[in-house]
Amino acid sequence: MKRLHVSLAVAELETTTQFYTALFGSAPTMERDHYVQWALDDPAINFVIEDSGSKIGLSHLGIQANDEAELQDQFAKVSATGSQIVDQGETQCCYAKSTKNWVVDPDGIPWETFLTHSRTEDFGEPFVAGLEQTDEAPKKRETARVTSGARCC
Repeated sequence: MKRLHVSLAVAELETTTQFYTALFGSAPTMERDHYVQWALDDPAINFVIEDSGSKIGLSHLGIQANDEAELQDQFAKVSATGSQIVDQGETQCCYAKSTKNWVVDPDGIPWETFLTHSRTEDFGEPFVAGLEQTDEAPKKRETARVTSGARCC
């Protein structure tokens, strides 16, 4: 079963953790200094909040595959969008070793498709390059545009 992935950059991690713990009715499944994650079955979501530094709001969205077959199926769906794909391949990011790719929707919102192979104790390197909206993409709302600020999960 695939999970929807939502990553938010937040101003205050402790207060926001308390809010989402109450909202989901569940304690986080992982807490690190600047990173908190809920991997929930109901709803099926991988929800992450991170200290933002200065920019708060939506970081990126994604689809987390449960196995290699789901990953390949979702990679095919990403290809069908006709958008430029950034194939990150094997990576370590957000306390996990994963295989992933990235695409940007027409409004500039980054989406990652990934399969987590294992958890790590080290955050790793966030992915921030190659996620810029092209000139051909519609620019309906300036507030919806995201250019290369997405972090991995």
